[in-house]
Amino acid sequence: MKNSQLVARSFLASFVLLLSLFVVACGNDKGKVEAVNMLYGTDSKVWKTAKETSATGEKMSQTDQQKQEELRIFANGNYTMTSPTESTSGKYTFDQAGKTIMMTPQGATAGNQFTVETLTDDKLTLVGTSGAKLMLEKQ
Repeated sequence: MKNSQLVARSFLASFVLLLSLFVVACGNDKGKVEAVNMLYGTDSKVWKTAKETSATGEKMSQTDQQKQEELRIFANGNYTMTSPTESTSGKYTFDQAGKTIMMTPQGATAGNQFTVETLTDDKLTLVGTSGAKLMLEKQ
């Protein structure tokens, strides 16, 4: 009788462990950086801010204007950032192996480099040199 209880408990513990691993694997894209075409889909893709955190990890509140900002990334290496009051265009280069993206505004001599923490079909997380994060979702 004790042996069958031990087997049942071992089975239950193994099942719970496997279920936990499955849930964690399916629900967490952090650290997953897929191919460059996830940035732009077939031709272009619009990204909107879902969440922003400071370098210390604190959630930053967004203004109504910031909530309307869009980042459109094109397959040809260009991007545009638009808000209700302004628009900026430029070029980007993506280094999948290095998990970085360099975004250089039109007319600028230097760009801004970000670490790409997550890149899937519907999520993009960029980390600035200060450690601040911008979590974007596909529009």
